[in-house]
Amino acid sequence: MITIIAAIAKNNALGMNNKLIWHLPEDLKRFKRVTNGHHVIMGRKTFESLAKPLPNRTTIIITRNKNYKANNCLVVNSLGEALEKARQDKNPYILGGAEIYKLAMPIADKLDLTIVHHEFEADAFFPVIDTTIWKERSRENFKADEANKYDYSFVTYEK
Repeated sequence: MITIIAAIAKNNALGMNNKLIWHLPEDLKRFKRVTNGHHVIMGRKTFESLAKPLPNRTTIIITRNKNYKANNCLVVNSLGEALEKARQDKNPYILGGAEIYKLAMPIADKLDLTIVHHEFEADAFFPVIDTTIWKERSRENFKADEANKYDYSFVTYEK
């Protein structure tokens, strides 16, 4: 199973200037719990926005730069190569960014999304979800609170 995991806004916004636009602690806690112990696949810019490998996960970075190096990470030059490196993981996670999500949509089995019920100005967007292909399997809705500024939902889609 290949899972795309992302936090997206109502207008499919992902980020601005290689940074997240919002801060939802509950989303971050869930992300950590769900991806813990798995291979996480991401583009170079997404990795650089994190600044270091995520603890207790195998980080695979996709870049066109054949000479790119990152400590304690696997560096590859294509999504196919990344998936080959993650083949022993029964459920690797694709973390983005926008270009990697677009490449992964046709081959992914599952979308694990946090949908933030707000529209944001952004320069990176998640691909449009084709509901003739992707079926919503579960949804948990949450209201904004002191720690989480926006209403949000955890939504799972499968093919």
